[in-house]
Amino acid sequence: MKNFLDHHFLLHNETAEMLYYQYAAALPLIDYHNHLSPKDIALNRRFDNLSQAWLEGDHYKWRAMRTNGIQEKYCTGNANDWEKFEKWASTVPNTLRNPLYHWTHLELQRYFDIQDLLNTQSARKIYEEASTKLRQPDFAVRSLLEKMKVELICTTDDPIDSLEFHQKIQLDHLNFQVFPTFRPDKPILWVNNQAAFNQYLDQLADVSGVEIRNFQDLKYALEARVDFFHRLGCRLADHGLESIPPAATTDTKTEAIFDKARLGKSLNPEETHQYQYDLLFFLGTLYHSKGWTQQFHLGALRNNNTRMMRSIGPDTGFDSIGDFKQAKSLVRFLDDLDKNNQLPRTILYNLNPADNEIFATLIGNFNDGSIPGKVQFGSGWWFNDQKDGMERQINALSNMGLLSCFVGMLTDSRSFLSFPRHEYFRRILCNLLGQDVERGELPLDRELLGQLVQNICYYNAKNYFEFIHKK
Repeated sequence: MKNFLDHHFLLHNETAEMLYYQYAAALPLIDYHNHLSPKDIALNRRFDNLSQAWLEGDHYKWRAMRTNGIQEKYCTGNANDWEKFEKWASTVPNTLRNPLYHWTHLELQRYFDIQDLLNTQSARKIYEEASTKLRQPDFAVRSLLEKMKVELICTTDDPIDSLEFHQKIQLDHLNFQVFPTFRPDKPILWVNNQAAFNQYLDQLADVSGVEIRNFQDLKYALEARVDFFHRLGCRLADHGLESIPPAATTDTKTEAIFDKARLGKSLNPEETHQYQYDLLFFLGTLYHSKGWTQQFHLGALRNNNTRMMRSIGPDTGFDSIGDFKQAKSLVRFLDDLDKNNQLPRTILYNLNPADNEIFATLIGNFNDGSIPGKVQFGSGWWFNDQKDGMERQINALSNMGLLSCFVGMLTDSRSFLSFPRHEYFRRILCNLLGQDVERGELPLDRELLGQLVQNICYYNAKNYFEFIHKK
């Protein structure tokens, strides 16, 4: 029997261990999609305690705590930091076989060298030990990133953001790079919420210097913001959608639909879809002209609990996997961009594992030989960023495409303690390859396998994104 979370963790044979320790473990991290706070990086925040570092904004943990019968005041409410941590500690033993159990103890080990299992009995000791370290200068945010050998991170930023903290970060000449990501989702695409839509357009007009009177003005304003983001090193955009909206089925001009929305008039579903599709298409051509990569996170059914939405707001852990139809509209959208060779590099993240093979085959339609893996089936995301979900994504991509071109893992996290998820992924990848070797399904060619592992874990991403410069 193996010990929990030891040298052999997730590595079930000698080949897997060889691949991980000789080829993967020492590589730096490129985390090209996360929700970290640029302000915290710019100000080099020091957390007062482990609760602040672990529980702020972490809807994964909140969701588990609620399921465990913990009241909301200990999740997003006004309980003090120790009380919240104590409730989380009481929940952890009940997360067995959930990835939270692995992540929790990986993070305690990798950041704090704490080997104890977290539970009610150990909570106070762990809290005090980790919190004491977090208050030290060498556990400030920048040091936490350096501790995990982070080379580059990309945050997620609204088009109207001033990016003031990104500007400060770049003046500081850190040992790692930090770039913004352009995320023009809500409310600019939620055109049926006229109040929020028009208020946002007024804000966009202010920051872009473009008076937005019509659809063309909106394009000018967005182009101005893309230029601004580009000057600060941004080379990625991101969209979180249920699915790509269907293309226009009416003769109505998008300009007329925009005018109607700008006047506060409601749109029918066909008009809404047409506006969204045409705006996404315009943005795709804009990204292509800049050499950017566009990302689409597809398939989430969000904010399902009306009572909790009214009480504590969106994105607080009441989301689930949706069963939206993805293929037809997505293929149409990518093909429309590709017709005039304006399809940018694209990464597609799928939330519904039932659609894995759809995504894995769909990307092959638009890989044109210009670069390896121009269109990517992104890593296991959200409800799939656990062992089974990662293996299913890797297997689908291997069977239907080229695993060798995959740009690998990211955290998609709001926590500065989440970077051991890269280790988690790397161990899982090496174990899958090791199992194939042990079964005689792959050759024991160390150089061949080692290069594959290193490319997926680091070099493919380094070569894929144009913002990564050699120092």
